[in-house]
Amino acid sequence: MALWVEKHHGDAGGEFIASKIDQLSQVGEPDGARLWQDVVRRYEQLVERKSHS
Repeated sequence: MALWVEKHHGDAGGEFIASKIDQLSQVGEPDGARLWQDVVRRYEQLVERKSHS
């Protein structure tokens, strides 16, 4: 999922993920929000690795 976000949203991926977490939290989907919290951690690792390459 993190790779998909990076491919489709690039530098705006963090903002996209944050909006997904907010949306899911607002509609009472804590499991979905937790899933995207895991995705944001992996996305940040992906971006960090690319910046060191």
